[in-house]
Amino acid sequence: MVQKSWWFATAVGLLHLGMASAQGQQVSFTGLLEELVDRGAVARVPEPWYTCRQASSYDRHSVSSEDTETWFANGDVDQFERVEDHAGRREWVMMDVQGPGAVVRIWSANPKGNMRIYLDGADAPAIEGPMTALLGGDWSAEGVKVGHPISQSRSKGWNLYLPIPYASSCRITSDAPGFYYQVNYRTYEEGTSVESYTAGALKRAAALLGRVQERLGSPWPTVAAGLTKAAIGPGGEASIVLPAGPHAVRDFVVKLDAGAPRDALRNVVVEGTFDGEQTVWAPLGDFFLSGPLPNKVETWVSHVDPKSQVLRSGWLMPYESAGTLLLHNYGSEPVTLAFGVASDAWTWDERSMHFVARWRQEDPIHTRPMRDWNYVEATGEGVYVGDTLSVSNPVTDWWGEGDEKIYVDGEDFPSHFGTGTEDYYGYAWCCPEPFNGPFHAQPRCDGPGNYGHTTVARVRLLDGIPFTKSIKTDIEVWHWAECDITYAATTFLYMRPGGATNRPAQPEEAAKGVVDPAPLPPPFRIPGAVEAEELEVVGHSEGLAYGPQDMMGFGRDKWSGNTQLWMQGRATGDYIELKVPAEGTAAKKLTIYATKSWDYGIVSFTVNGERAGTVLDAYSGRQGVAEPTGPVELGTFAPRDGAFVIRAEVVGGNPASQGTKAFFGLDAVVVGEAAK
Repeated sequence: MVQKSWWFATAVGLLHLGMASAQGQQVSFTGLLEELVDRGAVARVPEPWYTCRQASSYDRHSVSSEDTETWFANGDVDQFERVEDHAGRREWVMMDVQGPGAVVRIWSANPKGNMRIYLDGADAPAIEGPMTALLGGDWSAEGVKVGHPISQSRSKGWNLYLPIPYASSCRITSDAPGFYYQVNYRTYEEGTSVESYTAGALKRAAALLGRVQERLGSPWPTVAAGLTKAAIGPGGEASIVLPAGPHAVRDFVVKLDAGAPRDALRNVVVEGTFDGEQTVWAPLGDFFLSGPLPNKVETWVSHVDPKSQVLRSGWLMPYESAGTLLLHNYGSEPVTLAFGVASDAWTWDERSMHFVARWRQEDPIHTRPMRDWNYVEATGEGVYVGDTLSVSNPVTDWWGEGDEKIYVDGEDFPSHFGTGTEDYYGYAWCCPEPFNGPFHAQPRCDGPGNYGHTTVARVRLLDGIPFTKSIKTDIEVWHWAECDITYAATTFLYMRPGGATNRPAQPEEAAKGVVDPAPLPPPFRIPGAVEAEELEVVGHSEGLAYGPQDMMGFGRDKWSGNTQLWMQGRATGDYIELKVPAEGTAAKKLTIYATKSWDYGIVSFTVNGERAGTVLDAYSGRQGVAEPTGPVELGTFAPRDGAFVIRAEVVGGNPASQGTKAFFGLDAVVVGEAAK
């Protein structure tokens, strides 16, 4: 069956915006902006040629895979190139590189201080501002705002995708330490002409920036009629024979029948053959970045609507003479679906590449000892442009502490060494909140905590990784618990004809369908406790934000009911008063269970207006660590009017605590018999 270009035709022009900059020798801010929304640019060998590398705060104790004691070191904060004095202030250097290039992505889990980006050896920064503003979508220069979705915080991860070209050098600093970071940057071959970023260039490109941000925020026009319906029985397939080349598929659509089996997204596999080479083999859900179950996906290259069960891919798939897409059902139940493509002419030349998508699943993976788990190894010439990872986790503990390690062209040490799996995918702090962005997404996280199915995805366009001989992409299996988990990774590349990968088809894994974890046991409860989040709040300081917080991300069965009452204090003096019901008039022994964390304050307690217990320093002692306090004895008190009113008040902050030093959390209260 042949499908011509139809509903997507109106968008084709936008996809060609960046071809001039990609093919010419001049690199400019506007050219990189255009390339950011050009799906076709990565389908050709880069010209001018560049390498892509990463500066990050990875633990510098990791120096060799031969030393297993340090290779999985996890102290990924406060790791900098150096500290320097500049204009009377100290600056911590995140990146300092020479040569013509461009910064193409900056990420942080906890941006701090003012970030400064110095270009071409200048004493004054080309970009300067609070790191939270620059990475959080609240930064302006020359009256031009750089906002969503190029700069935005999602699920506690802060990302900037604004390209920042430079002619000869780039140095990035912050005037406050104590944060995690990643910077992806291109280095062009020597002699490449690069027009460096300036505030004036941003102002001149204001209209283009607006169009690019609008395009990234709404990349998918409505699907028109014209899909072909097919029922595919077990072991059967449906084919899409593409027009004789040279052509390129620009939009690939699959719509599942409303009664599709639960396992359809894993059992049905997309198989793509171009110019005689099978380059695509991946289950439907993984190919469309949704994972084994239908989830909302809205990225630059994929769209999934779980209600209508429409799946769309915008990956460009060029070929010189012939191409075929197959949908193969490896399951035991029939699947009814509709499908179609939009394609048009493509100029095939010596720089053109085939699209490659390869899938790998391993079930089970035992999490001890820690190890590097390979996504893919590819040999040949090409560009690595993204991946998606689906995890089935049987516990609530965090599974993704592992760093990515990417080796290009036979490197002994990876030129991309990360700070955590969620950091690679653009979020942070093992946050279980689903999100979608043009270039990164967490379409699914079941919970509670990090239990169940999680799917994460990253799309790499400006931060794609070119290679001339080979690329190897690994991720550390670094789980807080010893258990058995399932990983399924899909990798996306463009490769010159004749390239190869180490990922053969896995029909037996696709036939398994959805690999579900065992159900969780009932949550832990402190015997005799009243949950703090269930108590009546009878008083609090003005403007205090408070509410229940799921603590599963910090470990199952550490907090009663796996939840606490979280108070987001802003200053010393903030307080909350909780009413604990009581029967009779006899005095009772009161015990409170609270939380320590890296940004918590020093808290005092009263019961019915009387001082209770000792002052609690709720600082945990380490960034990123939250832990229960255990029992905190308040003393013996008689109820008043059938209740105890417990007041918790911030009376100070540990000097080492972060933020306002005024957050605090209460887990539960136990009312017991007084000692006789």
